[in-house]
Amino acid sequence: MKEPLILALDMGTQSLRAGLVNKQGEIVAIAKEKYDPAYISTQKGEAVQPPDFYFERIVAAIKKLKSSNKDKFENIIGITLDTIRDTSVILDKDMKPLHDTIIWLDQRLASGSMRHRPRLHSVLFNLIGMMPTMRLNLRKSIALWYQENRPDLWDKMEHFGNISSYLTYKITGEWADSPASIIGHYPLDFKKQEFYKSEKALKNFYGIPLKTLPRLVKQGEVIGNITKEFAKLTGLKEGIPFYSCGSDKSCESLGVGAVNPDKAAISYGTASTVEVTVDRYKESEPFLPSYPSVVRGYYNMDVQIYRGFWMINWFFKNFCHFEFKNDKEMIETLNDFNQMMMKIPAGSDGLILQPYWQPGLAKPLSKGAIIGFTDSHTSAHFYKAIIEGIGYALRDALEHFQHKNHKKVNEIMISGGGSQSDEICQVTADIFGIPVSRVQTFETSLLGAGVAGFLAAKEFNNIEEATKAMVHKSKTFMPRKEQHKVYDQIFYHGYKKMYPRLSPIYKHSEEFVHIAEVKSFK
Repeated sequence: MKEPLILALDMGTQSLRAGLVNKQGEIVAIAKEKYDPAYISTQKGEAVQPPDFYFERIVAAIKKLKSSNKDKFENIIGITLDTIRDTSVILDKDMKPLHDTIIWLDQRLASGSMRHRPRLHSVLFNLIGMMPTMRLNLRKSIALWYQENRPDLWDKMEHFGNISSYLTYKITGEWADSPASIIGHYPLDFKKQEFYKSEKALKNFYGIPLKTLPRLVKQGEVIGNITKEFAKLTGLKEGIPFYSCGSDKSCESLGVGAVNPDKAAISYGTASTVEVTVDRYKESEPFLPSYPSVVRGYYNMDVQIYRGFWMINWFFKNFCHFEFKNDKEMIETLNDFNQMMMKIPAGSDGLILQPYWQPGLAKPLSKGAIIGFTDSHTSAHFYKAIIEGIGYALRDALEHFQHKNHKKVNEIMISGGGSQSDEICQVTADIFGIPVSRVQTFETSLLGAGVAGFLAAKEFNNIEEATKAMVHKSKTFMPRKEQHKVYDQIFYHGYKKMYPRLSPIYKHSEEFVHIAEVKSFK
């Protein structure tokens, strides 16, 4: 055999990638399958795809990859898969999907009722001020949504898991998954990295029968070998080991080398996240867990802005009325706005944006907000305020991580679509006041899945050895002192005060919407 390769499969929100990764961290070949459409939405707030749509994209990507890299396929020593989080599948006794996959972007909600739960739980959550968070958590549960809205399907359900669980089954024949992939509304004990063994309400708020969940296989262990059928579909050699891996965000952190608490990982993707990797369990925010890392024995302290760089597309579509014919047109427009953004002073001439277009669990009452408009503001100001607002929200989370860990973060490793812009990286460095670095590829989830694969195959002794060999900085952006001083003032005296001041209004905002809807039907 020549150089060993890991076949890494990276299932994102908008596309799927299959890549061959070597021990030097080079993606020696890659094939991409863009989803068209990214998801099906027949009504407001819906975001679904048939589960087999993703499996078919995996098969197509691997076949495309082999068509021009046939000689390299003999060197594949293992396969890893990372997928998006909180994207549920519901299957019958024959492992057939009963419903389309409900993607994490979907906005359907359960009732959030505590009616069938012990009254003591309500008393306790009210006492510690966590009832709004608990209700939002329940409302976001797709399992509860099925139980309330599609009991006909729930009664037929024999298997329930993440999309990663289903794809693992299709590839290996095993109904199994990694604890680092089961991120979402599942009864997982994040600290122990196993499902709760009790059906009691406190342990299993979501009403998911434990027998329906996939078998959990520790990160780095072999879940199974690819089936004869999958080998025939893809042209892969039968029996290649399929390693337990993890979520796309965890793979991104590994893929940028953020494996110690003094180094943070920021992902500017459809959802934007900040993560710090630690070697013992700590809550990411009060009463909110950290997640199992793709590398066993580690955890990712994680805060997510659900509508992160999704907001850029939203802004172009709804405020600029741009209809892009192709990716080239969109890239050219982004470049134009990034150039204009850098001519606008730090702080967007007083425009401050709070990026909670979809609330997070730590701030369950939050909504999106923009303050400071004057007649001198332009679309470029609005664009820059979006970039800055996402940065403020992530900085807020990172400062909490630092306080929790008693460890200062000295560097930010950045990835995701937004990281491809030098201007956005520079603004990020200015907001945080610490260096921001990119690595040798923008395909950081894919690279992280490759690193995880080589660790699983025992090609490296530990996480430090693996990342040193495979992750390499390509460019660093240093914060500019004057701009950072401005951002400090805005962050502490403007942004940080927005949520406390506006939350009483947010509390009644759903009532305002209801009043408007009632009147509109009269």
